[in-house]
Amino acid sequence: MRQSLTVVALAATLAACQSSRPVPTAPALPAQPALSVPAGAQSLTIAASPEQVRAALVESAQQRGTPVVQQDANMVVIERKMTGANPALDAEFGASDNGDRVIRVRVRFTGEPCNTLAVQDLAVINNARTALEQSFVLPGNANTMDSLKGLKSRAEQTSGCPAV
Repeated sequence: MRQSLTVVALAATLAACQSSRPVPTAPALPAQPALSVPAGAQSLTIAASPEQVRAALVESAQQRGTPVVQQDANMVVIERKMTGANPALDAEFGASDNGDRVIRVRVRFTGEPCNTLAVQDLAVINNARTALEQSFVLPGNANTMDSLKGLKSRAEQTSGCPAV
């Protein structure tokens, strides 16, 4: 009887010690936004985290000398200034005679480690950064999809995730 009381007392003491220890938990990740894919935009799934996608996109832009004009947790915007006359763009979108004409590429992304949705859309901006700025959404094409696939490849090279 004495032996069973000792066992019960030891078990109770052990349970009390275990319950008073804080249980380590993984830090909570910020909630990821829901993304829509508007008409004309391009999207694909990347086997990398949103942070790895952002880092790969910014690094690629910097290597090419393309200005990153906005960098947020789930979005990067880059711009390339159009130089010289461009009669085709003038005919399609009007003259950009009061400021620069730029091609703006916005890449939004959301997901979790090893599964990120990236959505890319493009616009031509006439008279950028002036009171007369005009934005025209451009449909994606094979060249811009190749660029998005290049981002996928760069991000997945360093992610350590199985390719999707």
